[in-house]
Amino acid sequence: MEQRINAFEKGQNAMKAMYGIGAYLGKCSIEQELLHLIYFRVSQINGCAYCLDMHSKDLIATGETPQRIFLLDAWREAPFYSARERAALEWAEAVTKIRDGNVADDVYEKAAAQFSDEELIDLTLAITTINSYNRINISFRTTAGGYQVGQHKVQLVK
Repeated sequence: MEQRINAFEKGQNAMKAMYGIGAYLGKCSIEQELLHLIYFRVSQINGCAYCLDMHSKDLIATGETPQRIFLLDAWREAPFYSARERAALEWAEAVTKIRDGNVADDVYEKAAAQFSDEELIDLTLAITTINSYNRINISFRTTAGGYQVGQHKVQLVK
């Protein structure tokens, strides 16, 4: 597929708002490795090739194992995700795929048992932000494959 618009070049003013959220999330109390897992899982759900390429590389750079990356789509059946990771993944899926106008109480209760109120707000912000990036990249067909680890950190400090 051919890229329609390079939103990162043509939409610099609009993207600055997104970068500000990313800068905040980069300093929040949730483990960055967990956020990368969430970004990858949400990108799997949405089918965003650019984000899957980026977050797989970021996960590997943080020391994540290939096995955990490859099996993330089947995290419920895989034995090597912590209770906190499982709660975050279930919350991420529920927030990404809102059904019947809400997120189920049992999913919220699992997440609330693993995360403080502030962390749960930050986690939700991270989920909604990656969903926004997915939609931008999918809509404009951002080309996957060229991302270099840390490439977008430069933009976060602008």
